[in-house]
Amino acid sequence: MPAPGLAALPPAVGAQPLPSLAPMLEKVTPAVVNISTKTRVRVRDPYFDDPMFRQFFGLPGTPRERVEQSLGSGVIVDAAKGYVLTNNHVVGGADDISVTLQDGRTLKGKLIGTDPDTDVAVVQIPATGLKALPLADSSTLRVGDFVVAVGDPFGLGQTVTSGIVSALGRSGLGGSGYQNFIQTDASINPGNSGGALVNLRGELVGINTMIFSPSGGNVGIGFAIPTRITSEVMQQLIAHGKVRRGSLGVQAQDITPRIARILGVKADSGVVVTQVATGSAAEAAGLQPGDVIGAIDGKRLRSADDLRNAEGLLPLGSTLKLDVLRDGKTRSVSATLTPEKLATLDGGRLDPRLAGVSFSDLPQQLRGQGIAGVAVSAVGSRSRAALAGLQANDVVIGVGNRRVTSLRELQALAGARPRQLVLVVADDDGAHYVVVQ
Repeated sequence: MPAPGLAALPPAVGAQPLPSLAPMLEKVTPAVVNISTKTRVRVRDPYFDDPMFRQFFGLPGTPRERVEQSLGSGVIVDAAKGYVLTNNHVVGGADDISVTLQDGRTLKGKLIGTDPDTDVAVVQIPATGLKALPLADSSTLRVGDFVVAVGDPFGLGQTVTSGIVSALGRSGLGGSGYQNFIQTDASINPGNSGGALVNLRGELVGINTMIFSPSGGNVGIGFAIPTRITSEVMQQLIAHGKVRRGSLGVQAQDITPRIARILGVKADSGVVVTQVATGSAAEAAGLQPGDVIGAIDGKRLRSADDLRNAEGLLPLGSTLKLDVLRDGKTRSVSATLTPEKLATLDGGRLDPRLAGVSFSDLPQQLRGQGIAGVAVSAVGSRSRAALAGLQANDVVIGVGNRRVTSLRELQALAGARPRQLVLVVADDDGAHYVVVQ
């Protein structure tokens, strides 16, 4: 009983106990962790990056770096093996990962794998006595269900907020990833990324990932990646270190009234196929340019983004049922997602200065967004290109002052062996020059 004179809520009103989330949260909060990272980033400078400038002024040849730090959250999902589920944008590219448990222990995290396309990552920690959250089937969620968000906003320490599921299947929120978010009005703020969204049984239904805010603060619109997606991605990251996705092998665009009239079809939604790749799943299913795909697995397509999401959010080998309109008739066809075949090229065959670099054509996901260039699929750590600043996942968009849109064009330009090999490279920070000596 409380001390005399101190106000306190009674444990019950009449015969009814007061509702409280505390018993459930006592089981949940030990599984939610704080994640801090350090990333060493090369400092780019047009003068200091110039080898002639460095040589003239006697400057050291090693690149200058700065250290960036960030904070986020994570969720223990396997106590025996120490697996922690979080966001790619929390740990992706980090050089050092520290995980702090609710009991105060701080452990060095090992990055198992990341998937930028869904913003999911898995970290492993070497610890005993962990508590994990069970995963719920997020496909059973309904708008109006109560949910609770647990994380570490602004680095303040573990914080709990509550709300409801405001909407399901949210997409089209910007960015190039695959989107099928849970929307919630439970407060989500910077630092909550990677934290837990749980139901009232204390089961994980989503990983908090982003907010919509004109001001930068919480306005009651937050988004979480549902466990239906994170569990599949997590399994692939643990097994392979990356996600292996399949592709239909089509390029498509939104159907419009004008395009519908040109094609002579009556369709107010769906996507029209503009190109079918040779040897693709779409070709095997009999799809042709001009076909209008109206639905996948019974779900109507509103845009080409819906088609891209349907491909990217299903595991390799999944079979899709497509409702296709052709010549005024609707038919159902089945297509099995197969690996996308991309041409590759060893940089050393183009120019000795590019030894240790592997190039490939861009995947359909990027080409469908209007991006043109050549992907850098791998860079040897001791290669000349690595010393010049070229990194895996960069996109080469030019050689010298010439534009590059395909592997064939890169082969022609770099194969000419220019005296000074200057690559125009695009990455997350924009476009810049890489001079390979």
